Amino acid sequence: MPDTVLDLTLDGPALTAALVDFRSVSGEEKPLADAIEQALRALPHLTVDRHGNNIVARTFLGRRERVVLAGHIDTVPIADNLPSRLDENGILWGCGTSDMKSGVAVQLRIAATVPEPNRDLTFVFYDNEEVAADLNGLGHVATAHPDWLEGDFAILLEPSDAQVEGGCQGTLRVLLRTAGERAHSARSWMGSNAIHAAGPILARLAAYEPRRPVIDGLEYHEGLNAVRIEGGVANNVIPDACTVVVNYRYAPDLSPAEAEAHVREVFADCPITEFVVDDHSNAAMPGLSHPAAAAFMEAVGGTAKPKFGWTDVARFSALGVPAVNYGPADPLFAHKRDEHVAIEKIVHCENRLRDWLTA
Repeated sequence: MPDTVLDLTLDGPALTAALVDFRSVSGEEKPLADAIEQALRALPHLTVDRHGNNIVARTFLGRRERVVLAGHIDTVPIADNLPSRLDENGILWGCGTSDMKSGVAVQLRIAATVPEPNRDLTFVFYDNEEVAADLNGLGHVATAHPDWLEGDFAILLEPSDAQVEGGCQGTLRVLLRTAGERAHSARSWMGSNAIHAAGPILARLAAYEPRRPVIDGLEYHEGLNAVRIEGGVANNVIPDACTVVVNYRYAPDLSPAEAEAHVREVFADCPITEFVVDDHSNAAMPGLSHPAAAAFMEAVGGTAKPKFGWTDVARFSALGVPAVNYGPADPLFAHKRDEHVAIEKIVHCENRLRDWLTA
């Protein structure tokens, strides 16, 4: 595939199939990045830059606003679902159809067919979104070339079933550790059971009532849950250590510090010997109050929804660029063996974006 040329005159569904047939599991994106760069450099209205396997193409038309259209080009590992397959019902099957090569196809179609948009455009195609945060290509570009990502509004074409999803929730993972004293289980009174000591933590979680704040007209639904518990030495030993892994999905009206403080408060009177922040990704505000977002909502129609997961809109929010998620595929089929997208949704998203950018 490295010598394959992307034909940007293909319609959105056919271009999606071509992208899907490029194997680009995280860490293997170079052939697809090469093809995207080559295709974009052939468009005279775009200035194209590259950092690693991340491609950024921009118009410089002197418009009053700049909009960023962004999407990652990597996929999760293949699950016997390549090459792509289009069935008689207009469903395109294959790894990456949902997450998120249908969205990338829409980006490329807009780049190729809207040479004089009513807003200046930045197109970002980045690698390693599906793996560890420190490998994320958008993060690398933001660090090395933040000026490439400047804009007034950003759209991440992550799967959202052709509906606008505002902002995203933050995610905080903490390790709550309890301690005890080892003993033979036949003489348990000689020790102290660290797993039993985790009981108050689990009771607190079971009784927890999550917030449902309304932000920019969107109701977010938080969650605080145990996602793993680890402890035990042997079947005849009273354990002296236990760890409860807790994940907090919080609404974007909380700062990272406020989110951590809330979790500490919830477990303040529990017998925890160590509280460790294991992972933390910031939330992002919906940004729907921005004039560009309002115009976008009017153009695409429908009712905006909150984003309950975490996406890279948070990276744009950290750069001061309000962002939303808007892509053609159903996110419920992302990463699945039967991953797919309805081709009518690809056409719909492309047409709505084109209408907005040429009105």
